Amino acid sequence: MKKKSIKAEEFDKKFDNGGDIAEYLDITRSKRPAQEQKRVNVDFPIWMIQSLDKEAKRLGVTRQSIIKIWIAERLKPIST
Repeated sequence: MKKKSIKAEEFDKKFDNGGDIAEYLDITRSKRPAQEQKRVNVDFPIWMIQSLDKEAKRLGVTRQSIIKIWIAERLKPIST
């Protein structure tokens, strides 16, 4: 499906005014810088898993999400 096109000036104006610009973007090959994923395995004691699950349920997120959030709060991003 071909995306609609508009002039840059119109696009900027629409964006600046909070308009929906999604129909003009092709995000099929977009990437988030420094957000590439790499899988790691970590072994936790059962009591930690139970505590993680309890807190994740309380917050309405997955176990993986709570682990990522808590680790991210402790680390600074590495400059590339």
